Amino acid sequence: MNPWRVAIGLVMILTVVAGIGWFIWQTIKRADDPAKLALKYFVTLLVLGVGGWAVYERVGFNIAGAFMVPFVCVFVGIVMSILWAPHLGALLAKPLTSLFDGGDMPADPQPLYSVAESRRKQGRFHEAVWEIRGQLEKFPNDVVGQMMLAEIQAENLNDLPGAQLTVDRFIAQPGHGPKNIAFALNSLADWHLKFNRDVEAARMAVQLIIHHCPDTEVAMVAAQRLAHLADADAMAAALDRKPLRMRHGVEHVGLRDDSASLQRKEEPPAETAARLVRHLEAHPLDAEAREKLAAIYSGHYGRLDLAIDQLEQLVSAPNQPGKEVARWLNAMADLQVAHGADYETVRATLQRIIDLFPGHAPAQLAQQRIERLRLELKGKEAGGVVHLGSYEKNLGLKRGKQ
Repeated sequence: MNPWRVAIGLVMILTVVAGIGWFIWQTIKRADDPAKLALKYFVTLLVLGVGGWAVYERVGFNIAGAFMVPFVCVFVGIVMSILWAPHLGALLAKPLTSLFDGGDMPADPQPLYSVAESRRKQGRFHEAVWEIRGQLEKFPNDVVGQMMLAEIQAENLNDLPGAQLTVDRFIAQPGHGPKNIAFALNSLADWHLKFNRDVEAARMAVQLIIHHCPDTEVAMVAAQRLAHLADADAMAAALDRKPLRMRHGVEHVGLRDDSASLQRKEEPPAETAARLVRHLEAHPLDAEAREKLAAIYSGHYGRLDLAIDQLEQLVSAPNQPGKEVARWLNAMADLQVAHGADYETVRATLQRIIDLFPGHAPAQLAQQRIERLRLELKGKEAGGVVHLGSYEKNLGLKRGKQ
């Protein structure tokens, strides 16, 4: 006998046995009930071994043995079907069932904060913090957990420095998007205003949004918020909820000839315009103030050019939200129609919306308005001519970037 053939045969047998052993071990390890599957493998090997031994040793290779082999095979087949039929059925149905249950792919691990939320509702805030920290040990960059921790520290434990430290650690982590960073810092600013009435600390928190997310939409929104955090005294007064005191009413109201004296005195438009110009010099990105100024230029002074200029500055500013740009361009078209501009001028303004947002809802609405524009202009002409108001020169209504 050739020893090389014997060696090759042994290697092949050992390879097959090792492969079968590895397959059995892997299936047992991934099984829902490893002990039960291991028992099935043991019974299978036992039955196959006994059946093979019976055929070879007891029956033998003769006519009687050949007669007994089918019965032995039937017995082995019955045992195998009892043991493995459920597994074979599941294996055949697996491609279909995987479409609904996801198959054997393990679910992505996710943090669970239900226990922490329950503890917080029960007023057991320290235990809620422990639960959150336990989850954050496994998922240190999770946004929800870190913000929940900061919120409990600020709102339930009166630990605003701890909340600020949590937010600082959060924004220092790499990989967080601008919206999440803005949400965290805006929340911190809200807590500074709500609990400490510290406008300067709130302003610093909002300023960090611009620092960490430059040239983004959230930075533009943060700049707008900064414009409304400028007056610390006014902010403190707004947060100071004092009891309302009713003023003594006007007597004999029904005997008065007119009610003009009863109306609240409003700030004259000229003073409002001057105040808004000064405000925009300090905060040029304040869209609300610029819109109010455009309304005064258009309504009080009849200066369409100055009103359009204010809206143009908003439209041309970088990183403005798309829906706001579309709204400002529509507002320009409204002013042009109100002041008697011609069809081509108004159409060009609406066309800018179509060019900026092709295929989106603002572009579709602008196209619909263009189709009705001649009727809109004709209806405006029938309603009367808009007369320009009187104004003095050099009112400070300058075009320069405020």
